[in-house]
Amino acid sequence: MTEQTYEPGLAQKALAEFLGTAFLLAGVLGSGIMAQRLSEDVGLQLFQNAFATAGVLAAIILAFGWVSGAHFNPAVTLAARLLGELTTKTAVVYVAAQVVGGIVGAIAANLMFELDAVNWSTHERSSANLLLSEVIATLGLLLIIWGVVRGGRADAAPYAVAAYIGGAYYFTSSTSFANPAVTIARTMSDTFAGIKPSSAPAFIVAQLVGVAIAVVLIGVVFTRGE
Repeated sequence: MTEQTYEPGLAQKALAEFLGTAFLLAGVLGSGIMAQRLSEDVGLQLFQNAFATAGVLAAIILAFGWVSGAHFNPAVTLAARLLGELTTKTAVVYVAAQVVGGIVGAIAANLMFELDAVNWSTHERSSANLLLSEVIATLGLLLIIWGVVRGGRADAAPYAVAAYIGGAYYFTSSTSFANPAVTIARTMSDTFAGIKPSSAPAFIVAQLVGVAIAVVLIGVVFTRGE
């Protein structure tokens, strides 16, 4: 008998993307709020935020990766579509689930810390160096993902992605959002990890530029053969 491989349906994949992105934002914003309350040292706050985010990221990729591929990020989904790894329908459903999941996660983080469900951020992030940082952060994230997977080490992807994001909190001036759904959701938290709504569109454009560069490089560097 031939062993059959289980293939989750699109609804299951969308729910996995929704849940994973919601927990990601709860981790990003919740740890940012907690860090701000525990210490006045900005460096320590950043370390706590980065450490918690990396831990949550590894866990949710391990939990949901076998269902949906654990994108949790419209940038990843768009790159996969441009590389022919997803249909347009699946990509649209994924992005919708990620954006809604991110918003739900942000609201949950606010409520867990007795804040208003929606606290529009006043943390302006609009300088050119931050936008360059988002291009580089997104580019690096996608190269890490496809490099690990196409190199035959998909099992290591959760740890590689978590390690990269944890490190990128420090080596990028923007603290590496690298995710349009995360950027949208972080406008709803007027805390350490927030971003002013007026700053978000430019961040998202920078991230999309990172996607475009990454897709070209992935096709050149991570393709087998001449």
